[in-house]
Amino acid sequence: MNGYQRIEAALKGLQPDKTPIMLHCFMMAAREHGLTMEQYRNNPKLIAECFIASVDKYKYDGILVDIDTATLAGAVGVHVDFPIHDPARTHIGNLINLYDCRSLKPAKVENYKYIQIWLEAVRLLKEYYKGEVYIRGNCDQAPFSLASMMRGIQNWMLDLMIGEDEQIQSLLEYCTDASSQFIKLMAQTGCDMVSNGDSPAGPELISPEMYLKYAMPYEKKIVEVAHQAGVAYTLHICGNTDVILEHMLLTGSDAYELDYKTDITKILNTFQNNVTLIGNIDPSGVLALGTTADVQKITGELLSVCKNTNRFILNAGCAIPPNTPPENMKMMIDTARNS
Repeated sequence: MNGYQRIEAALKGLQPDKTPIMLHCFMMAAREHGLTMEQYRNNPKLIAECFIASVDKYKYDGILVDIDTATLAGAVGVHVDFPIHDPARTHIGNLINLYDCRSLKPAKVENYKYIQIWLEAVRLLKEYYKGEVYIRGNCDQAPFSLASMMRGIQNWMLDLMIGEDEQIQSLLEYCTDASSQFIKLMAQTGCDMVSNGDSPAGPELISPEMYLKYAMPYEKKIVEVAHQAGVAYTLHICGNTDVILEHMLLTGSDAYELDYKTDITKILNTFQNNVTLIGNIDPSGVLALGTTADVQKITGELLSVCKNTNRFILNAGCAIPPNTPPENMKMMIDTARNS
């Protein structure tokens, strides 16, 4: 099997010849290619070159094409900072009052420079690999997360507690439209999978009841957009998601990229071989800061727990830090290949 076939097997619940591996390693790939994040985010050819070099070096099966967590926010008018050496970020929102959401002009995310760069990078990678390597085009923020950026996280948490429900839902619909636009554009690149992150919707910030009311229905809508466009979909939420795992399944996602803080046994018992897990090695404490022995031990333990399911793709639980030692990355992959 080639890389594409391994990951396709895992998504369908079929037995791959080896453990499929799809890494969230864009920052590490850029640094190893000698690029700053500023150089990386501004040139689709360089983005593609980074991942090609990374796959050549580490021999993994699937590329998760990511740039940062602020692209959709920038596309809808949020002020974005662009550090030279770090991914772009937001600090304050652009929607000062929640009631102003009713007067927002419809988003046109295709007009944003960094959306087009992201799309072109995915197109280049898909053209280069021609079905040999699986290509996942991340689509930045899911609606709940995007709303938190437009309002600012503190204001958004207050909105959920004391804001008018009609206005909250109106903003979430606006953000769903923006997220859906990005997904449709990404699907046109020919990528194999799309994904979004919705980490502010996790239990570390909101209750399971709030997740069911304000996040899950809109996640479900963008999953449906992806499926209508003919691509698989992955949802990512950071942190410990134990108490919302069953709720997350209601979105209809094909796969879930989950953090190491979520109990692996609970994940497998909840998923029941019906959907695919992507994860969930600790990217910082193990991959970046651990020893090769640590990496070998933790990876081996994860593989042992997952040995009875075909619906598993090895990855870190979140983005892999740029300072991760290459020997640790190789150890994780070698451990999986030799299991």
